[in-house]
Amino acid sequence: MKVAIYNGPHAVEVVEVPTPAIGDDDVLIQNLHAGVCGTDVAVYLHGPEAHRNTIGDEFGHEMISRVAAVGKNVTEFHVGERVYPYPLLARGDTSRAGTLGGFSECILVPHPKPGVELYPVSDAISDKAGALIEPLTVAMHAAKQGQPQPGETAVVWGAGTIGIGAAVGLRRLGIEKVLIADLSDFRLGIAAGLGFETVNPGSSDLVTKATELFGTAPSLTGPTANVDIYVDAAGADSLIATFQDIGKITARLVVVAVHSTPIPVDFSRLSFASQRISGSGGYTPQDVRDVLALLESGEVDIESIVTHEFPLDQIVTALETAADANTALNVSIVHDTAR
Repeated sequence: MKVAIYNGPHAVEVVEVPTPAIGDDDVLIQNLHAGVCGTDVAVYLHGPEAHRNTIGDEFGHEMISRVAAVGKNVTEFHVGERVYPYPLLARGDTSRAGTLGGFSECILVPHPKPGVELYPVSDAISDKAGALIEPLTVAMHAAKQGQPQPGETAVVWGAGTIGIGAAVGLRRLGIEKVLIADLSDFRLGIAAGLGFETVNPGSSDLVTKATELFGTAPSLTGPTANVDIYVDAAGADSLIATFQDIGKITARLVVVAVHSTPIPVDFSRLSFASQRISGSGGYTPQDVRDVLALLESGEVDIESIVTHEFPLDQIVTALETAADANTALNVSIVHDTAR
């Protein structure tokens, strides 16, 4: 079988390796579609340090798969069934959550249980949408961390897969209008196509736009936009200070983006403004169930965020394409097994 191996910055190769031998209690899955995560791009460009990739090993973790073989003791899965492998548990090694093997044709899942290591995927969900399950669970978890209430308002910084996914999650949780901010007009166009308000802070003032949409509210320094929840899905270090500068009294910030260096927080201002900053990492089984229900509903044209698809042999082109926010949003690998 074909496997993409990570050998360091700008060094990825596709090699042939033996298909894993299956044990009596194991399941072998064939990957169908696999998304290119921002962390995959980061390790390709900059090295493995920040995201725990291992030199000389498989990587990729956003995928939908099909059961290719089952051990003789396995009764809860059948050959041909499509499944979502839960990254934290599917390989029997929690350290492999980010390097599950989405860019491999097959992976072995030891001793799986339905709704734990492998989640059955409804026929109502396409392969293209299925490869988005993992990032959407990250995004849904972030949306929940904001504790949204009907009638509240939200701004999401970042129109990548996680940012748009967080906006989708907030809307499903009762936030009727969400403003997405990004420096890429290309990505903002896709977000607008999904019904979201958008603003490019490089050419327009975010507070002015948010005030037009949501009205005004008091802050420590005077009137500001009436935004209850901010989500940082962009990862610019300046956004933490921006939140403290423009956030209204009682505003909440959820940080789901990865920041590689420590960032100062003015706790006096945070206290006086009764604001909250919370982190959001990973997801829970309930988040997976919620995302599966969202995709089954068909209420969002989520496939529209997939802008490019490549075969596994073009993994390097896929990674480099995904790195350009002005021409790409979500990039996916389509395995030969899906054809």
